[in-house]
Amino acid sequence: MSKKKELTARNFPSAHEEVKAQVPHPNYDGPGSAYQLAFADNEFLLREELRPVRMQLELLKPELMQQEQGIESTIVMFGSARIPSRDGAQNLLDSARAAGDSAAIKRAETQLKMSHFYEEARRFASIVTRVCSERAKPIYVVTGGGPGIMEAGNRGAFEAGGKSIGLNIVLPHEQHPNPYITPELCFRFHYFALRKMHFLMRAVALVAFPGGFGTLDELFEAMTLIQTGKSRRRPILLFGREFWTRLIDFDLLLETGMISPGDEKLIRFVETAEEAWDVLESEYDLGKATA
Repeated sequence: MSKKKELTARNFPSAHEEVKAQVPHPNYDGPGSAYQLAFADNEFLLREELRPVRMQLELLKPELMQQEQGIESTIVMFGSARIPSRDGAQNLLDSARAAGDSAAIKRAETQLKMSHFYEEARRFASIVTRVCSERAKPIYVVTGGGPGIMEAGNRGAFEAGGKSIGLNIVLPHEQHPNPYITPELCFRFHYFALRKMHFLMRAVALVAFPGGFGTLDELFEAMTLIQTGKSRRRPILLFGREFWTRLIDFDLLLETGMISPGDEKLIRFVETAEEAWDVLESEYDLGKATA
């Protein structure tokens, strides 16, 4: 008796199968030939005219992979790549003191002070990951994938035994992903705009630690989208009132009419990981602990 055919078998070979089946042709596989399959032709895909296609691919790849991993809700953690861990900062200070370099000592002392934020970011990510693993509605930490506060976020999730996401970006001075990102959720972007979209598409909250231009860029874009009604309102938590109020004069913006009364309430200041988590629990129904 002959074997019956599978009802839902493919009618056409897949693109993957077609690429694997290709056999080099001696007359048409040399430089300048147009014979190669379009979707397997890197030179073609990198043409200037193909930018819209590359942008579509960069939006689609992380979207599909996060869907496959069941990622629906995230907490975005922004902050400086230059803030070290407490141990790392102490080592820098010890080395500076041993060398007797007064300028290096001063810098290292500042870094040691700022390392407090690395440890709070690490603890916050750990709390989010640990508590949400016990709830019916999981939330995952997402960072920019690099060192400093980004590393602290991925590290806290890793140490709590959970997954976390890293959205890396190609930079002139290469950014290397930190070692704590879940490998299947470690992405790399060329387009800043599409990276920003992926930060916000699943975000239920944004948590910003002290940082520079990159942190401010992400923070103000999110605030603008919420202020203008282009994005739903969600908690924006700023760690370290002293840092942020020295950096940004929110009162001046109000006094001069640059923002409307109430816009300053888009953000909330917090000092500890526990305080930040309490705000999120007060904002959302996160479900009961699973059995």
